Amino acid sequence: MGKFILKRTIMSIGILFCVMLIIYTLMHSLPTNYIETMAQQLAQRPGSTKSAAEWLADLNAQYGMDKGVIGGFLVWLKSAVQGDFGVSWVHNVPPTEKFADVIWVSFILGAVSLVLEVLIAIPLGIIAARKQYSAVDYTVTVIAMVCISMPTFFVATLLKLVFGVYLGWFEIAGLTSARYYDTLSQFGKIMNIGWHLVLPTITIVIISIGGLMRYTRTNMLEVLNADYIRTARAKGLPEKKVINYHAFRNTLIPVVTLLGGSLPSLFSGALITEQLFSIPGIGYTGYQSMIVGDIPFTMFYLTFMAILTLLGNLIADLLYAAVDPRVRLA
Repeated sequence: MGKFILKRTIMSIGILFCVMLIIYTLMHSLPTNYIETMAQQLAQRPGSTKSAAEWLADLNAQYGMDKGVIGGFLVWLKSAVQGDFGVSWVHNVPPTEKFADVIWVSFILGAVSLVLEVLIAIPLGIIAARKQYSAVDYTVTVIAMVCISMPTFFVATLLKLVFGVYLGWFEIAGLTSARYYDTLSQFGKIMNIGWHLVLPTITIVIISIGGLMRYTRTNMLEVLNADYIRTARAKGLPEKKVINYHAFRNTLIPVVTLLGGSLPSLFSGALITEQLFSIPGIGYTGYQSMIVGDIPFTMFYLTFMAILTLLGNLIADLLYAAVDPRVRLA
């Protein structure tokens, strides 16, 4: 296990290096007017002692934009390894500081959505497989296909229209109620934030459960048709034990790989959903930084996403071995 983790870690570092180089190359290829615009804004801020030309030279030197792709990347990488990602041009604070302010909103949203997705999709997929070609199976299949087919913006708009506009149960944007949030107790503030996260959570769950339901159903059908399941039934084992112990455990093997890859979604934020509901999470913040050319925060955000993806793949491999003793990491 230790050798496997060490080997995968070394490979991940190499992959991460290549990914960061690609990210920096893309940032380096952005039109120069992004940096020029930022230099002009910094020069116009109250108390600024530098001209726009001086700010432009400083920004180019800080991010290695004047040294070519490779030279600039090495300058940026040296600072990034030390935890210095510069200062966000939009938020005027280090990206790590802004990240710490918004990450927990995205984490709570992603964690609750993932738990609900698993609790809904996996049982329904198993039930559909056990009752293949029945009314239950067809119903689950139709629901899954509908969820897969609907885009995020459609689901979010529909939920806001029905529950926000027509019924008035929820506010359609923001994380808090601006009119009375400051007057609430600490518990009331927590409940108010949770109330605002209901529609975004439902949106993520709806667009996510379809694929997992279909995936679980397909794998369960393969397992139920395996020889060892027929042998277990022939030995007279109760159907409940055959399904819940023998079949379900083996169904989890490929599902674990899928869920392991879901780690980035817990911290990366639901970019589209957060944007549609104006939830100030890491996805919303990252999107706003990208569209205005905030290179420091965008570089940090994309690098963070790459690290999460590699870590998610490693965790998926380890979990794969944990649920299937036949798998040997060597």
